Amino acid sequence: MRYLVGAFVFLSVIAGSVQADNSQPDAFAVLKKIEAAARELNYSGTFVYQYGNQVETSKITHHVDATGEHEKLEALNGPARETIRNNDEVICYLPESNSVRVDKRHTRKFFPALLPKDISKLSANYTIKLGGIERIAGFDCQSLILEPKDNLRYSHKYWADIATGLLLKATLLNTNGEAIDQFTFTQLTIGGPIDKSQFKPKPAWKKLTWKTDESTIVDANAHDTGWEIKQPLPGFNKIVELKRSMPGKKMPVSHLVYSDGLSTVSVFIEPLSGIAHPMQGLASQGVLNVYATSLADFQITVIGEVPAVTVKQIATSMSNKHKQ
Repeated sequence: MRYLVGAFVFLSVIAGSVQADNSQPDAFAVLKKIEAAARELNYSGTFVYQYGNQVETSKITHHVDATGEHEKLEALNGPARETIRNNDEVICYLPESNSVRVDKRHTRKFFPALLPKDISKLSANYTIKLGGIERIAGFDCQSLILEPKDNLRYSHKYWADIATGLLLKATLLNTNGEAIDQFTFTQLTIGGPIDKSQFKPKPAWKKLTWKTDESTIVDANAHDTGWEIKQPLPGFNKIVELKRSMPGKKMPVSHLVYSDGLSTVSVFIEPLSGIAHPMQGLASQGVLNVYATSLADFQITVIGEVPAVTVKQIATSMSNKHKQ
């Protein structure tokens, strides 16, 4: 189970469909500004990520030049790790395990860049409303609320710098309105020059013997796994379909990703013969809901930052196209 959760966490999002809604036009303009600011501005700072009783502190540096986006994310507590991104190429340095993970950012999201580039599709599944003005990390911020139109997804609340639109705080709220997880900048500098030498890994780490974690190398080409959802959920569109290697697995695991633009759900399908103790039913791991079931000779595991009803409906709706 741990490797499936890890693979899910390494992913995130683009998708949706458009329909009429009651979102406020001014709120949509603020949302558009938030999305653009995370891609187009230079910024550096420290933010805290809270989920359950866990707290992670990270330092982020983001630079834009003629060659595109460059970003470095450094963990300040817990196991040492650095993630360096140059446009869509992501390299994660993990000295504790003496490994390097390499990926292409097909779906992955990094705070504060949590929004899909095409935000127009979000109105299909969320009502977007303006909130009040609050002060975060020394900046006056406009708050914004995205309320789901059904019970298949959670609410999101954002706080963005009024002057630049950069997202300074983001909270995911469950169906009871309780915070599930939260990102918050505690120190931030927006604009100004940034030395590109900051985007290199620590010199001491170059002395280690690096290896590539093959489980994170994904074929960019779409792959027909033979699996589909018989009864698609409103707003959740397939954005990734492939087969990937996993630690301890002799055969590749089918991996499908569905998204509504904010919420992402991963589906992992593998032969039951390779699993000593198959999981069945619903479980929770931090902010993630997990539902597992079996179909014929296969184990189906669905993981996502969505309500339990969503992962269950997707798991029980999966169908093997070649065995119908």
